[in-house]
Amino acid sequence: MTPELHDRCANTLRGLAMDAVQAADSGHPGMPMGTADLATVLWTRFLKFDPADPSWPDRDRFVLSAGHGSMLLYGLLHLSGFDLPLDELRRFRQWGSKTPGHPEYGHTVGVETTTGPLGQGFANGVGMAIAERLLRDTFGPALCDHRIYAIVSDGDLQEGISHEAAALAGHLGLGRIVYLYDDNEITIDGKASLSQSEEVIGRFTAYGWHAERVNGHDPEAIAAALIRAQADPRPSLIACRTVIGKGSPSFQGTSKTHGAPLGPDEVRRTKTALGLDPEATFAVPADVAAAFRAHGGPGERARWEARVREHPRGAELREWLAGDGAALVDRVKWPTFPAGKAQATRKTSQACLQAITAAAPWVIGGSADLAGSNGTEVGRPPFTAAGFDGAGTLHFGIREHGMGAVCNGIALHGGARPYGATFLVFHDYMRPSVRLSALSRLPTIWIYSHDSFFLGEDGPTHQPIETLLALRSIPGLAVLRPADGAETLEAWQIALERSHGPTALVLTRQNLPEFDHGGRSVGVRRGAYVLRSGGERPDVVLIGTGSEVALCADAADKLALRGVTARVVSMPWREQFLAEPPAWRESVLPLGIPRLSVEAAVTLGWERVVGERGDSVGIDHFGASAPANVLAEQFGFTADSVATRAQALLSPR
Repeated sequence: MTPELHDRCANTLRGLAMDAVQAADSGHPGMPMGTADLATVLWTRFLKFDPADPSWPDRDRFVLSAGHGSMLLYGLLHLSGFDLPLDELRRFRQWGSKTPGHPEYGHTVGVETTTGPLGQGFANGVGMAIAERLLRDTFGPALCDHRIYAIVSDGDLQEGISHEAAALAGHLGLGRIVYLYDDNEITIDGKASLSQSEEVIGRFTAYGWHAERVNGHDPEAIAAALIRAQADPRPSLIACRTVIGKGSPSFQGTSKTHGAPLGPDEVRRTKTALGLDPEATFAVPADVAAAFRAHGGPGERARWEARVREHPRGAELREWLAGDGAALVDRVKWPTFPAGKAQATRKTSQACLQAITAAAPWVIGGSADLAGSNGTEVGRPPFTAAGFDGAGTLHFGIREHGMGAVCNGIALHGGARPYGATFLVFHDYMRPSVRLSALSRLPTIWIYSHDSFFLGEDGPTHQPIETLLALRSIPGLAVLRPADGAETLEAWQIALERSHGPTALVLTRQNLPEFDHGGRSVGVRRGAYVLRSGGERPDVVLIGTGSEVALCADAADKLALRGVTARVVSMPWREQFLAEPPAWRESVLPLGIPRLSVEAAVTLGWERVVGERGDSVGIDHFGASAPANVLAEQFGFTADSVATRAQALLSPR
């Protein structure tokens, strides 16, 4: 590409960004204008993709971690021939458009991940690189040979999640990562120096990365740096000194171009300075479109598909890429959990996970340094910088937030089904990543153990009381709190079958009794089921989740001695039960009968289940440091206390 054509390509991207933001009267023009040179070099010389098959497994991944600059990505996708018409760019940030304010996975063709919350895309790329490395080490470079590219910003690097993910990437030697750092020295509030003075190159070198600086507006310097990065066995960060809003006579190099339109007059002046027609909008010269579309295409994909067809392990690779969890459920040799035996659900979950990973090496994951406590030790070798073939266990270290986004990146990449584990109370450290797993409809599996004040002596810092409510408030996240091994097994089956949404498994530290289900599958799939009927019209209904189901059963026995019949309902998946048809809900919770919910968590939300005549036993305050049995007595979580609360519902009001 000649220097003149490169400039026309980069300036066309700048023009599209200016026009779209101006038309929407909303958006971020400065970042696309500043990084247009980087993007043009990458997309016209290096990136491997096929617009006719955007999901081709061996394509390079491009992550726009600085998601506020979404018009850069939309311009690139349009110019490169993806199914994103110019009219969609004209409808930037409008209702029903394919060009929302920040890129959304599954909404816009060619978008590899949902970005916007800074640092997430950076860490997603690390997860993608883990999946790529797993497939390449397992099946060989003939079947898996691609890279993970990203454009990252000051904001991405300042967010703590980037430190967690970058350290892990360096530790694992993920050399297929190549990140272009938009080093424009500007944040929203002004100069980056207001809050940033660290030496970024030294920081990433210390992590074990290859890191260097280049002029972000010199195409040949950018290209040479990309070639060096490709040749280096370490992950790479190329710090590219750029000018935000490049080309704007009045505003370039200032924070004024970050998050607002330039204004009609400044757009015309900028276009004139860039050699564009100041009166034309959304202009795409034919030679520019041809230059972008000359790079990507079906050739590489066709050759890859031929290699897969001819390779002795090609069918196995396709199985990994399909990741069919529903079919896996039928293949797993599931454990059995005899009635009467007491086990913690973290242990029954571990037995299920061991059976799953034995049947499917593409189910991978690990814990934030709590594998023994979380029940995620499955006897598979760890991933190390030396190699991934045969590995199945990721040691994330004490990096919950990074773990969350990395797991999402693995799910986004495909070829592996990820799970990540920690204590329930530490969900707060990773909530943004869990939220994005739901927003992106990713099949990530979150494992949370030590789920209540029954943790005991560790005290209120480690005793989650509000976390279940926080999880249940995330749309699209299945939150399952099983009461015994049978429920845990069905919860795992549900998690595997959910191909378009994440699942949280909430598990106990303490032992729970195994119920006698009569050899039948339990009712987790419909959210709740009757464990003990108490007759057609019981006096009261006791509703429990997780460890409190056994407590409800014991309380029902106490009530029976008082001449009160109680139905015991297990409700491991509350939101699913509330989404079921009314007739089903009424078959489980008959109308007109008082209801008492019992859960070792805040009571907010249970009013939707118990209704006006009902009541809730919960903990609407922080816990305390003491043995679990003492806490149960003090907090009213004993069979006698629950029975008394239930009996009070029968008294005239």
